[in-house]
Amino acid sequence: MLKKAKAKLAEETGGVTDDGAAKSKEATMETAKEMAQTVLDSSHQIWLAGLGAFSQAKQEGAKLFETLVKQGENLQDRTKRAASETAAVAREAATAKAKEMQQMAGGTWDKLEQVFEDRVARALSKLGVYTQNDVQQLAKRVDELAAAVNQLVKTPAPGKAATGARRAAKKHATSSTPKAAKGTRSKRAPKAAKRAEK
Repeated sequence: MLKKAKAKLAEETGGVTDDGAAKSKEATMETAKEMAQTVLDSSHQIWLAGLGAFSQAKQEGAKLFETLVKQGENLQDRTKRAASETAAVAREAATAKAKEMQQMAGGTWDKLEQVFEDRVARALSKLGVYTQNDVQQLAKRVDELAAAVNQLVKTPAPGKAATGARRAAKKHATSSTPKAAKGTRSKRAPKAAKRAEK
């Protein structure tokens, strides 16, 4: 608009004479007024356009803001679902792996325990230490012998026959005991032997 006003002014003042100088000044003043009015009108229109844009942005901005909030909520829900699904899958995989490792470790511990027990038993037998099994067998034999002696004591035998039977029982008792049992006697056996001698 400003260019149009300048071009119009140049046209009007282009062929100026003395007589026309007064007309030219008048025309220039009039053109300047028109130009000022045009600038005012133009700036007013720009101002109104700005207000309209602001109003529209305010209305659409609120709508746009609400739309963005809804999209954000949807995205957050999808992200939470995906994260919880991923966490559940990871938790299941970790649990399965932990069970597998626990089974492997349990089997390994059982094997290790058996190897340890075997080695300890071998070491104890080399040292001559009696195992629980040896002690149980010895106790069983002592009980058997005590029962045999008691039975011999209860049956009356004439003179030498009873003495021979006692010797046989005594010999049987010493020969049938394991090496670990030599030199050990039951508490009941000496009492029974004393009764048999009387």
